[in-house]
This record gives sequence, structure tokens and C-alpha cells, in this order.
Amino acid sequence: MKTKIALITGGYTAESEVSFKSSAFVYTQLDKSLYEVYEIAIMPEQWYYVNDAGIKFEINKQDFSLMMDGHVVKFDIAFIVLHGSPGEDGRLQGYFDMIGLPYTSCDALTSALTMNKGYTKAVLAGISDLYLADSVLLFASDRDSASQQVQDRLSLPFFVKPNAGGSSIGMTKVKAVSDLDEAIAKAYDAAHTGQQVLVEEFIEGREFSRGIFKNSKGELVVLPASEVITTREFFDFEAKYIPGLTDEITPADITDEQNDRSERIIKDVYRKLNCRGMVRVDFFLQSETDKFYFIEINTTPGQTEQSFIPQQVRAHGMSETEFYTEILEGALLVAKTNG
Repeated sequence: MKTKIALITGGYTAESEVSFKSSAFVYTQLDKSLYEVYEIAIMPEQWYYVNDAGIKFEINKQDFSLMMDGHVVKFDIAFIVLHGSPGEDGRLQGYFDMIGLPYTSCDALTSALTMNKGYTKAVLAGISDLYLADSVLLFASDRDSASQQVQDRLSLPFFVKPNAGGSSIGMTKVKAVSDLDEAIAKAYDAAHTGQQVLVEEFIEGREFSRGIFKNSKGELVVLPASEVITTREFFDFEAKYIPGLTDEITPADITDEQNDRSERIIKDVYRKLNCRGMVRVDFFLQSETDKFYFIEINTTPGQTEQSFIPQQVRAHGMSETEFYTEILEGALLVAKTNG
């Protein structure tokens, strides 16, 4: 009997467009001989499934079941490919915990924590060979004094970003103090990001992204690194999603020592944040010092054919089908172990 998979997509933020692209790709790669897959859209107005005939069926939120064609479909596991809220900030994970449905991503606490960039940096402080850019975390109550706080504590240039949010939405690189107020307002006003702003000193160097996952044997596997080279000022939303603006080199051209060091650091990050499933860690390699600086962690990384994780999976010598099977079977093993 096939395992019933709820492939979770959509979302309540502007990242829903990316989620639908990710889930469409994942759907084509899942092993249909093992899994019966239902693509479930989680949208503000409705949670639903659309069958091959284009008929929409609403999810019963009491138990996340699906009444369809006179019978009830109950799922064995949720494969979360929903970027942003509520699939990346712990809300959906908390709901699944309450109804007892296993899922592929980090748990509710880790998801909520890692969605908060400032809090994540605080937890990661102390990891050997991992460096953190000087920063200021601004709350809603700091809005009137935000610009002065930043100027008092940090040196130009700055990265100004929503403290919660993804896809570089609401982010600005500030090279002149005269542009700071506008950048802070943009970050504060980004939708669904919690009225918190993180301002960091800019780190000059090469930018990398590297995935890590726990396989079906419970082993941590770090994927090959990808280097990001963009014609934009930084790796912003347009650079991420408009073809031709960015070169992504996988595997990255790094030394054996840099590869081993980043692999060890990323495993430490995964353990310290109590991650599950697959995550992606972004970091800078500072030009002058060769130090690795943490940028952020993504607990629901993009899964289009061009996204970093699928690129790295292929560079690792796996097919996406094999990789997603490992993710699902690993999550099912955790669920069985935890009872």
C-alpha cells in the first residue's frame, strides 16, 4: 500500500508564487511507485486540493483530511514545500504536531526561531570558526529612534532587512546614511514580517549556499556548496528569480580546507538549532580574512529545478527522486521512533 503524501504549497505571503513552482517540481520527482501524492494548497482564503479534472476539494482542518468522491483521504506525512508563513515559521508545524501528522521539515520551535534572523544569530554564537556580522535588532517600539541606533553602533555599509521573512523581500544595501531611513521603513513595512528589522554591517567577500540533510539512516549529509555571483548590488529578490542576473556555480570552486571547514560548521549549525530534514545555510567567505560569516538558514529551501538544493543534489551524484525519498523516509523513521 502506497504512503499518502500531502505535498504542502502556497502560503500567506508573496513567496507563495515560489512555493507553487517548488511543489510543481517536487511532484514530478516523487517516486509514484512508493507514494500517492496530493498537492495541498494552504492559502488565506482556503486550504484545498484540485484533482486532475480541475475540481477543488476543501481540507477539513479538524484533522487535515480530504473528503473526495465519497471517501475520506487521510495522509501519512506532510512534505512541506511552503516558503514563508505559515509553512516556514512554525505555525503549520505546531498544527501538525497537535493533530499528530508527521512532516518533513524542522519542528515548530526550530522553524519559529530560525525565521527570526536576530534570535538565530544569538543561538549560533560560539560555534568554532563561524563568524557573525555586527548587527542591531530593531523592534516596533524602536522605529522612531532606529536610524540613530544604527548609526551609533554600526559602520557603513549596512544590510537592512526584515528580521522575519525570506526571498530578500524588503532588503536594502545602504551605502550612505541619507538612504538609511528609507531602507528601515521598507523593512518595517514588508508584509507578514513582524515589524522587526535587522541591520548588519556589510561583509565583503564571496557568497555561498550549502544544503544539509539527515538521510533515512539518521546520518548528516552536507551537499556540495554553490557560489552566488550576481550582477546586482546583492543577491536580492530579482537576482534570485530573474534569469540571467546571477551565476550559480555548483560545485563551488573552493579549496579542500574551505570545503572541510564549511562542512563542519554547517553540521554544527544543524545540530545547535536542532534541525530536521533538509535545510540550507548561506554564508560569506570574507575576502581579507578567509573567515566564514553566517548570513541565514533556510528551513524550507526552494525546490525548483534551478534552486540550490536540486543543483547540489545532482552535483552530489543523486537524483532528485532518490533525494526526496531519503527526506520522506527519514521523516517517517523519526515519527516511528518518537511514537
